[in-house]
Amino acid sequence: MEQITSWFSDLSPVMQALLGTLFTWGVTALGAGLVLFFRTINRKILDGMLGFAAGVMIAASYWSLLAPAIELSEGGPVPVWVPALVGFLGGGIFLRLVDAFLPHMHLFAKEPEGLTTSWRRSILLVTAITLHNIPEGLAVGVAFGAVAAGYEGFSLGAAVALAIGIGIQNFPEGASVSVPLRREGLTRWKSFWYGQLSGMVEPVAGVLGATAVVLCKPILPYALAFAAGAMIFVVIEELIPESQQGGHTDFATMGGMGGFAVMMTLDVALG
Repeated sequence: MEQITSWFSDLSPVMQALLGTLFTWGVTALGAGLVLFFRTINRKILDGMLGFAAGVMIAASYWSLLAPAIELSEGGPVPVWVPALVGFLGGGIFLRLVDAFLPHMHLFAKEPEGLTTSWRRSILLVTAITLHNIPEGLAVGVAFGAVAAGYEGFSLGAAVALAIGIGIQNFPEGASVSVPLRREGLTRWKSFWYGQLSGMVEPVAGVLGATAVVLCKPILPYALAFAAGAMIFVVIEELIPESQQGGHTDFATMGGMGGFAVMMTLDVALG
């Protein structure tokens, strides 16, 4: 284990970010792989998994992103709250703009969002999940970039914890794409392919995030808060509402509590 840790720590931050987000993509594929064995997933279980994913993202947004962004801003040229506020709102606004223009359809929606398109429902479902995988990949990439930048308070363990947490919550996301596609009439393998495809954007976003931080260290607090804002937008706009629509509100809420507890524990224990 120590040899693996040593080998990983010797890699460049961009390569670390790539491996970390390849892991999160791989877990997405594992979740999508459920469609190879099950045609449907019990709605109560799905609601709980969506709640769990929301809890993980909320915890990661604070423990792994916003809190470090505020800490890094101390002693800077602007008030300590400015980078976190600007980055957080910027992340939310960015995703809102993408949400407004990119054609997509949420899991239980009847009508698509974004610009009018002739895309099939299956493609619209994939783009919806792909949309919020961008900030997840970015968050992991920025975390590994911060470790390489040598900022106090950022450890390799904390970055790895974030990647593990994002990976865990990607499992239900992969299933939430592939299983509905199967119900739409696609074959098992096509449903799996599109389900895992939704996570492919994470390695791209992760590498871009790590590269940006390494090349321009002063943007790190803004980048951390940006990723947090984008993830909170996804949680409020999509994950929580969808988890509450099936009539299993308490179960979904407890899933959210469990997800938050898991991510908080990972961050504190490994960070």
